[in-house]
Amino acid sequence: MTDLTLWPATLLVAHVILQAIFIVRALLRPHREPSARMAWVLVIMGVPALGMLGYFLFGETNIGRRRAALYRETAQMLEGVQRHDPDRDVAAEAGPGAAGGGMVSDADAGGKSGGGAERGGAEGDPHAHLFHVGTSISGLHPVDGNTAHLMESSDAAIDAIVADMDAARAHVHLLFYIWLNDGNGTRVAEAAIRAARRGVTVRAMADDIGSRGMIRSRDWARMKEAGVKLARALPVSNPFLHPIRGRIDLRNHRKIVVIDGAVTYCGSQNCADPAFLPKARYGPWVDLVVRFEGPVARQNQLLFIADWMAHVDEDLRELAEADAPLAVAGTAGAAAAPEDATRDPQAMARWEPGGGLTAQVIGTGPTVRPTAMPEMFEVLMHGARRELVVTTPYYVPTEAMQSALCITARRGVATSIVFPTRNDSLIVAAASRSYYSELLEAGVRIYEYPLGLLHSKSLTLDGEVALIGSANLDRRSFELNYENNILISDTALTGALRARQQSYIDASDEVLPRDVAEWSVGRRLWYNAIAMFGPVL
Repeated sequence: MTDLTLWPATLLVAHVILQAIFIVRALLRPHREPSARMAWVLVIMGVPALGMLGYFLFGETNIGRRRAALYRETAQMLEGVQRHDPDRDVAAEAGPGAAGGGMVSDADAGGKSGGGAERGGAEGDPHAHLFHVGTSISGLHPVDGNTAHLMESSDAAIDAIVADMDAARAHVHLLFYIWLNDGNGTRVAEAAIRAARRGVTVRAMADDIGSRGMIRSRDWARMKEAGVKLARALPVSNPFLHPIRGRIDLRNHRKIVVIDGAVTYCGSQNCADPAFLPKARYGPWVDLVVRFEGPVARQNQLLFIADWMAHVDEDLRELAEADAPLAVAGTAGAAAAPEDATRDPQAMARWEPGGGLTAQVIGTGPTVRPTAMPEMFEVLMHGARRELVVTTPYYVPTEAMQSALCITARRGVATSIVFPTRNDSLIVAAASRSYYSELLEAGVRIYEYPLGLLHSKSLTLDGEVALIGSANLDRRSFELNYENNILISDTALTGALRARQQSYIDASDEVLPRDVAEWSVGRRLWYNAIAMFGPVL
């Protein structure tokens, strides 16, 4: 046999061995559903070259050993802070929702709430198990004594953020997945510059992929010149070499604003105009943001600190251990002492326990247990007794979550889910619609919102409990992205959020079983074919 005839055989053997290595790797990877393993095996066997390349780039949840170690190190540090947190003891004794009533938007709920659901200790609280799941994820316990204001619009949220930044006295912490150098993005950058110039410590972090335009812009350079401390989340220095160290599409999807450790914002909104010019044809982006004052701001602070210390060589443990400062409820830009004073217990007033709404920050990501975010959604679905309403732009559920949503409807719970009519991700939109038939058959009511891209991520149950934040009901939020959410127990704020959800429903078109039955064979084939690869999307 000549060398020329040996080459094809050698290459074939090498190909088979390499293919087998990738298949074994896909099968042995822990924390993966059987359907995900099967999807990868089919791709690797069906289109070997593309399948193996795809698995190398996107097949495993890996942010790199060094970054993962830093995240775990900061997580351990924050666990130590929580073990010595007086608010934890207060919350544990009172139980979630032991005191009600926060402040909500005038437009949504008629002004200040007079009192939310009043329940006894944790043992008698019908929603205590929900907060226990949240605590098992981040180690953060539910805290009361909070007030909240549901922002009327995306622009109103930016107005309030800028006002709070202009009133800041100690520090401003910003973290965005997408920060555009458009009108709203520049307004926030200008507010950061003003704050830094008057001596406020400003730390700003933006995802290196989602905010690449801002990071390369003059606004970013001007913030640095003004003394703003800047960081790129999950930086990608070389897109061709980066896959060797970790997945390039694994991103920090969080949206966190914390002012003086006393005020925080949570919701779906990035730092950008509603028109969202990079994808203007899908606009306007319709978002939901809540402004909180109280101990929950300190929890968001801890989440920000964990991200910051995983990227920047700056020790913020003293700030993490500082007591929550006293803010003036209902006032944008609630005052707090300078940052140095927050380290002196004698110099700071503390939040008084009791009163206000109960809230808990839940942070998830690739360095948290892989099932954390879907578990939170599923336990909320199973906890609903009368009504469950969900809004999300992206729906690619796990099998367990799809089952939980269907079972909720079959239990007699009025179950509704709202999607955008037009989605900026055609692939995810197709995968989402493949689930319509099963949902409708179970009794879930499906609505499609036509007045822009409904980007709000919200869940309300029984008019008493709500979850808001950055996480979608899709595989990226479950397995790949760092996300932040807040779980709330309060009838007034939940009622305001439910009213906002109803405004989406009122403007939407309901999808009926006959509509799905009329889809063409080609359309159903496309949706179902894409959904087969949902585990690898």
